[in-house]
Amino acid sequence: MKRILFASLLTILFAMPALAKVSVGEPAPDFTLGDSNGKSHSLSQYKGKVVVLEWNNPECPFVGKHYGSGNMQKQQADATASGVIWLTINSSATGKQGDITGAEANAYVAKVGGRQTAYLLDPSGQVGHLYGARTTPHMYVIDKNGVLRYMGGIDSIKSTDKDDVTKATQYVPQALGELAAGKSISMPTAEPYGCGVKYGS
Repeated sequence: MKRILFASLLTILFAMPALAKVSVGEPAPDFTLGDSNGKSHSLSQYKGKVVVLEWNNPECPFVGKHYGSGNMQKQQADATASGVIWLTINSSATGKQGDITGAEANAYVAKVGGRQTAYLLDPSGQVGHLYGARTTPHMYVIDKNGVLRYMGGIDSIKSTDKDDVTKATQYVPQALGELAAGKSISMPTAEPYGCGVKYGS
């Protein structure tokens, strides 16, 4: 019986998509993705600028919490106003929850009032796997030298309740403020929470 259970566990583990292990303090891996308008974006083209990566699934209630409260849009607007590049990435596989076309992504951004630099489409999950993105949202902050400085949850309260936004520590603005001030990041990692990224098989 134990052998059967162990064999079943191995099957499940090897069937799961392999997630990369990126590390804070190490160079963030380069990638190239097309955005909702068909324009190509590479991380390397933004060398010299701070970059935020935000994993998104429009149908996820945790994403809905942060867009429905205006929290995500405010963070995007504040960041981009200070010269930060904000890339929202959708790694939902074709046919899975959150999978959208470029036109649908544009309609979504217009509906919620998104203020990101670009909405990138990653239906193969290649970039999601490269960064080990586990949830929507899952956040990453990369400094001007291309080094990963923050990765993890968007804030400190793991819920879908919009009222919790004002009570929580917002980790991305905190990290961006510390970077701008030349300080060390006080919270370089935090456990991400949200819906699991809907990768393909």
